[in-house]
Amino acid sequence: MKKKTSPGLKIICLNRKASFNYFFEDLIEAGIVLKGSEIKSVREGKVNIAESYAVEKNGEIVLINSHIAQYKQASMTNHNPMDERKLLLNKREINKLIGKMQRDGFTIVPTKMYFKKGKAKIEIAVAKGKKQYDKRAAKKNRDWNRDKARYIRKSS
Repeated sequence: MKKKTSPGLKIICLNRKASFNYFFEDLIEAGIVLKGSEIKSVREGKVNIAESYAVEKNGEIVLINSHIAQYKQASMTNHNPMDERKLLLNKREINKLIGKMQRDGFTIVPTKMYFKKGKAKIEIAVAKGKKQYDKRAAKKNRDWNRDKARYIRKSS
């Protein structure tokens, strides 16, 4: 899904499932370390971050379970599609995220991946999981808003 919003910002991939499964507390923009064949595949839009999450490893934040398809033209030097990818954050931001994950039971979920001034960026959210009844309420509210819009359109 390629969508342009503003000059210099080109959205590559969205994680719509995340907003349904989690309550977001904080959104942070982070850079992402990619290999040559990975960035070419990202430019083609062959990315999936729906089931991915981030954890702390050796004092760094690492994105796990994100899928970047292999680049067809890179023969021998191709990458592993399910590799762990390091996120580029300040030390202060890393410490803040690690503290929230350990103390408060939050998780780090990517919400979207995009290009900003030619650099691949990923927006991560500090999130807390929703319970089943919260998901049902959100679905009920969404359905009601859709029906309400239909009624308004038909009446006018």
